[in-house]
Amino acid sequence: MPTITVLPHHSICPNGASFELAEGDNLCAGLLSHDVPIEHACDMSKACTTCHVVVRKGFNSLDEMDDIEADLLDRAWGLEPDSRLSCQVQVADEDLTIEIPKYTINHASENH
Repeated sequence: MPTITVLPHHSICPNGASFELAEGDNLCAGLLSHDVPIEHACDMSKACTTCHVVVRKGFNSLDEMDDIEADLLDRAWGLEPDSRLSCQVQVADEDLTIEIPKYTINHASENH
């Protein structure tokens, strides 16, 4: 099973995290189930950018994003060439290292 490494984030995951997910698992759901409380204001329906991550390792193993995800990412804070919406990432057969950007465009964080 691929290992997911989350780089430290000042408030969401100060010490970073590492865990395994099965191939085909949803990245956002996997983060949440492993106590990484990433924002997901639209409940993973591909309607916002609060679950934006930058894939530092393993990006090329992922399926290509569709036009809707690409359009949404244009509004994300800290967009980089290897940015993805974690709610749209299905884990492939390679390890991933992700970074959660410092900010989101969400004006109010909600407890999900």
